[in-house]
Amino acid sequence: MIFGFNTDIKHEDTIFHVQSEAREGELLLQTQVFVRGRCVGKRASSYADKASDSGFTDQQKEQSLRDQHKLVLDAVRDGHLEQVLDKRDAPEALAEIKELDVHWLNANAVHSDRTLTMRLRVTDGESGAEGARLTIRFARPDAAPFYSQVVADAGGHAEMSIEVDEPSLPDSSILVQASYSGRKATRKFELRKVEA
Repeated sequence: MIFGFNTDIKHEDTIFHVQSEAREGELLLQTQVFVRGRCVGKRASSYADKASDSGFTDQQKEQSLRDQHKLVLDAVRDGHLEQVLDKRDAPEALAEIKELDVHWLNANAVHSDRTLTMRLRVTDGESGAEGARLTIRFARPDAAPFYSQVVADAGGHAEMSIEVDEPSLPDSSILVQASYSGRKATRKFELRKVEA
């Protein structure tokens, strides 16, 4: 019998996805913890010594897995996750998980000489995300959306320019999606006139 549990749980500003399953072939009960799609650690316990016991039922196995799943959830909730993870299996420490983000550097002055220019920076934690691919969707109420793609330089910087008249800018929006190392970050920016 194959069974498992999946739970999303939030601690402070981070959402953890906790996934537990019985790995029948390896006689293991395994719980993995993911943050933003990346595995941050595992907890595994063998039930090989019990598997040969004819009195060990699927219900007992399921309860053991449920208890392990709850132990990890409680550790996340209490902020002590690293204390319950198997150190040898953790691919990276929680502190090393980096946040992918998109920053609009020239938000106060994007339009001049019939050109909309956005200077953006993609960061992975505190570092620039070199080679991040940005897909930009410029949407106006009176026209079809305009799409563009740019790639970030060594510092994570990218620039995009669109020829557009200023009267078209109010009520327009720009959606920017950055892709980097298998992760994505999306930001939506609303355009408005800055009063002088």
